[in-house]
Formats: sequence, C-alpha cells, structure tokens
Amino acid sequence: MANRIIPIQRLSESFRLLLSSYTKAINNRYQRKGNLFQQKTKSKNLNEGKNNYVEQAFHYIHQNPVKALLCNELHEWDFSSYRDYAGLRNGKMCNIELTEKLLNLDMEKFEEYSKSFCGDVNEKEIM
Repeated sequence: MANRIIPIQRLSESFRLLLSSYTKAINNRYQRKGNLFQQKTKSKNLNEGKNNYVEQAFHYIHQNPVKALLCNELHEWDFSSYRDYAGLRNGKMCNIELTEKLLNLDMEKFEEYSKSFCGDVNEKEIM
C-alpha cells in the first residue's frame, strides 16, 4: 500500500462539502432550513510532533459519547466503532487489521487500554 499524503486544505474542503451535502439532504427530507450542527466543525492536525497523537485521537473519538454524557460506558454507544474494535460486534466498516498495523495496537488488549486511556487530545483549530 502506497503512502498518500492529502493536503490539509483538500481534506478540510472535502469535510466541508460532506457536511454541507448532509445538511442539505436532511433539510430537504424534513422540509427544514438552517444548520444541523451547533458549532463549526474543527479539524485537528494529527502530526504535531507527539509520538502517540494519532493513537490519542483514535481513543479520544471513542470516548466522546461518554464524555458528552450520552452513555455511561464506551460499549453502549451504537454509533461508534468502539464495539467493532473491542470484538463486541462484527461490523464491516472498520479495517481492524489495518488499524492495528498503522497504530501498532494490541487488539487483544484494546478494550482494557481504551477504558484506562487518559490522554488529553489538544483541540487546536487549524482551519
């Protein structure tokens, strides 16, 4: 697999278009107008010299529903890939083997590590 670097401007524009298209589709479907999201979307640079920044972001994303008080435990949130990575669901959207390789994760200890993970991801807006 060849390494590909996507310029941040192109990636940011792609996400902007994705969110805009999604908003338009929902607004059309439910005959409504306006924003769907309260805050502007922030993008984070995952290459700021921290050794485990990508891994921190990976676990941070899985912890968001608990931190937002949407559920009590990581495995309770249906809309997360956490259960796929923890082996609690056999989803088809996650490439667990690739994630394990890229992040150098021990998937046998994923659930245990995720629950004890305390890393604080620095939310710096780069757009």
